[in-house]
Amino acid sequence: MADSFSKKENFKKKIQKQKEKALKREERKSSNNKGKSLDEMFMYVDANGQLTSTPPDHGEKAEINIDDIQLGAAPIEAEELRKTGIVTFLSEKGYGFITEDKTKENIFFHSNNCAEPVKKGNKVSYEKEKSPKGFSAAEIQLVK
Repeated sequence: MADSFSKKENFKKKIQKQKEKALKREERKSSNNKGKSLDEMFMYVDANGQLTSTPPDHGEKAEINIDDIQLGAAPIEAEELRKTGIVTFLSEKGYGFITEDKTKENIFFHSNNCAEPVKKGNKVSYEKEKSPKGFSAAEIQLVK
């Protein structure tokens, strides 16, 4: 019995797909990078810290002191205990904000933490402490 027209067409399409697949396979084999030399695959770091494909000159070597190498995170520098700032806001309810001189950060304070009464615009010294809602100023004193 003879094949129908659609069976012949499907067979032709199948043969064509197999040919395309074989061509792609050959193309991949020809453009394979596995055989490249190692020099083409390496990257180097120059004296300025930039990546480059050329190997470095070994003529001049910088002396490195082993004690200067720091492992791990950078050490945390201790902050000053006593900070200064200016009272920028003061409410009738007894709370306000101090703008720190160095960082220009606003620190909350309450008048209960003041040794003497303060007004808006006064220069004060204080200790910064952690509170449940962030940092707050404690032991506030007027700077004269």
